[in-house]
Amino acid sequence: MTSSRILAAATWIALATPALAEPQAELAPVASFPHQVTGVAVSADGRIFVNFPRWTEDAPVSVAELKDGKAVPYPDADWNSWRNARKDELDPKTHFVCVQSVVTDGRGRLWVLDPAAPALEQVVKGGPKLVAIDLASNKVVRTIPFDERVAPQGSYLNDIRFSPDGRWGYLTDSGRGALLVVDLETGEARRLLDGVSSTQAEPGVQVHIDGRPLRRPDGRSPSFAADGLALSPDGETLFWQAISSHTLYAIPTAALRDPQLQTPDLEKQIRKAGETVVADGLWTAKDGSLLFTAVEHDAVERRDPDGRFTTLVSGKRLRWPDSLAEGPNGDIYVTASHIPDSPWFKEGAPIAVKSALFRFAPHKAAR
Repeated sequence: MTSSRILAAATWIALATPALAEPQAELAPVASFPHQVTGVAVSADGRIFVNFPRWTEDAPVSVAELKDGKAVPYPDADWNSWRNARKDELDPKTHFVCVQSVVTDGRGRLWVLDPAAPALEQVVKGGPKLVAIDLASNKVVRTIPFDERVAPQGSYLNDIRFSPDGRWGYLTDSGRGALLVVDLETGEARRLLDGVSSTQAEPGVQVHIDGRPLRRPDGRSPSFAADGLALSPDGETLFWQAISSHTLYAIPTAALRDPQLQTPDLEKQIRKAGETVVADGLWTAKDGSLLFTAVEHDAVERRDPDGRFTTLVSGKRLRWPDSLAEGPNGDIYVTASHIPDSPWFKEGAPIAVKSALFRFAPHKAAR
């Protein structure tokens, strides 16, 4: 690594300071949904895509493009035709089972990450996959399946980021806690750092919502493993953290790509990248700053290269801000998945959880 890159990395991992109360951007509604949304992606020409996992209900749509505010099944109705009641009729390899994330790669493709674990429980055999859709033709052009070695029972593949050259994909598994690296040319995937402390919930950290610990109806506190992740602007450092954590971790992506390095070798290259907020999603903005969906604060917060945190936007409408995406004009899109309002945590709550998508202009918040 060159001296300039070492300096850049050192700056990026400066210790965090508390979020500052400064003027915020305006939060603008984009769409509301009768079902629980998680992921959002925006193409280079401004097309907006969202996804709905099968967590507490058998959602009628898994992946959709927003057209005039309506969620239209994407790329077509057939890929979205899986239903729990029809699981023995449809091939999980060619249908979306339980989609968690959608991400564009800047090369004219939308990638759909399907952990294929409805209700975060049993992984459907043959279901875990990464699906590439060509945005010009609106056709699936590639499917990368993940077998039991990569997506074992108990896993829940959560999010993905792409290397600047488009060759590699880096994923988190928030079920068992692990990272994955995928060679997008060959389709070969490797499961890394499975069960190590940096991919697990941090001991003693509880998620608080409305000022109280988040608990299930039976009193249990949930524990969320490795979830959000982001790449440094040069693609040489991967950052991630568990939701149930106040620590951001980092590792050189070259180490993840090296097939000779096993877990003990990789653990030596992990470093703590600073103290952070409890966050679900991470995003590297075009200006190089790192954004966090601060679920305890109903907010999106920015961590600048000097380590300073600033609240970009907040409010009760951002009930569990989940995933982030950036539009071609620099606007940030954020989903509000309302996880605390689901039957998992609120006894007697409706099975269908309402959710929403918002956008804001981060450059209009204080710098």
